Amino acid sequence: MSYLETARKQAEALKTKDKVRILALETSCDETAAAIIENGRVILSNIIFSQIDLHELYGGVVPEIASRAHMEACDRVIDEALAKAGMTLQDVDALAVTYGPGLVGALLTGVSCMKGLAFAAGKPLIPVHHIEGHVSANFLTYPDLEPPFLCLVVSGGHSHLVRVADYGEYHLMGQTGDDAAGEAFDKAARVLGLPYPGGPRIDKLAEEGDPHFLKLPTPKVEGRYDCSFSGVKTAFLNAVHGMEQRGEPLPKADLAASFRFAVCDQLREKTELLLRDELEAGRKPALALAGGVSANRELRRQMTALCEKLGVPLYLPRIDLCTDNGAMIGSAAYYQLRRGALADLSLNAVPALPFVS
Repeated sequence: MSYLETARKQAEALKTKDKVRILALETSCDETAAAIIENGRVILSNIIFSQIDLHELYGGVVPEIASRAHMEACDRVIDEALAKAGMTLQDVDALAVTYGPGLVGALLTGVSCMKGLAFAAGKPLIPVHHIEGHVSANFLTYPDLEPPFLCLVVSGGHSHLVRVADYGEYHLMGQTGDDAAGEAFDKAARVLGLPYPGGPRIDKLAEEGDPHFLKLPTPKVEGRYDCSFSGVKTAFLNAVHGMEQRGEPLPKADLAASFRFAVCDQLREKTELLLRDELEAGRKPALALAGGVSANRELRRQMTALCEKLGVPLYLPRIDLCTDNGAMIGSAAYYQLRRGALADLSLNAVPALPFVS
């Protein structure tokens, strides 16, 4: 019997098991993270090794350095996750790994590691989409949350409004036509001379500034729920360079606050349009946030105020589950397992894996 046939037989048996425990590995960018998750909702362990110190010198993630660091850290974080949960590899029911999107070398490191472990231990292997993992962080924060709900996915590579119709079933409602929100934050931070990682740094600095110091343009886009951040970023860059050329001191806190407000306000505006349309159609929407930018304090404030105004339930992932982690991958994997979505040993990394079409 082949590995995949054996894995499918095990997965079928797990559908009736009371407690299904999944060991998950996340290596899509610059965090090596492993976790053990029970039934997609309970965190038994969640270990994260961050590479920020390795990349700070270069002002961003260096793919080759990231890949090498993952190679050195994978065994360590897996062993630590198992030890913290008081388990051995044979105690877990299945393994899971992020296979895209992300940096190809980083993804390949994780995929290769987990394929080897799955084959050696004779356990099913579940391939997980990185962004689906971010959405699933809400299931760990809110154990009673069930689809359907709307989700604003905001990260370094994604700015999507999606309808989560069911576990693993997503419908695109709106998206960015150019830069993602996280990418825009990182570029604005670089313009202000803030060190890597730019997004959290600009968020912290903005707390001290005036969000109305600099008026930035509101872009015009075709899709009703679509957004755009390229023009806002360019206008910000031109304003900063203009001040520098005139010899004016840069009020960095005010500039950071103005840029943060412009990005978050656009996300709020598009989300509000969708929520109002849902309410007018007689539906009772709920909204969740997902992705690294869902930790942004201004975004959380604006979305909280919006949902309170409209009477819509709001779900915000725990701050420690907003950035990349293994727990979110283990949560998403549980529902993949229940659908029978398993990988064989030919699983490969897909760096440009789409989330929704």
